[in-house]
Amino acid sequence: QVQLVESGGGLVQAGGSLRLSCTASGSIGSINAMGWYRQAPGKQREEVAVISGGGSTNLADSLKGRFTISRDNAKNTVYLQMISLKPEDTAVYYCKVDHYSRGIHYTSWGQGTQVTVSS
Repeated sequence: QVQLVESGGGLVQAGGSLRLSCTASGSIGSINAMGWYRQAPGKQREEVAVISGGGSTNLADSLKGRFTISRDNAKNTVYLQMISLKPEDTAVYYCKVDHYSRGIHYTSWGQGTQVTVSS
């Protein structure tokens, strides 16, 4: 059983900052890529940022300069630092972890954390 616990969401004014965290625990095995996705009301879930096991990052072009993804392998934790937040960043943010156990690949999702940016 794998658990992903997200934290750090909340209500913030436009221009503010938030830092999301997602910690994996349980029978996680070996972790590969970790990432953040978001889903706004009435829209499809979209990729925000992904960080590989080696630390390479991929960030949506529209978010570069405002969002940063990082990870702490010792803590099985991935972070999303968000600055200069805009109302259009309002969404439920989900973390995703790709991991391997006994040669089998798994993908696990967090329960989501709400980010609301007021204008």
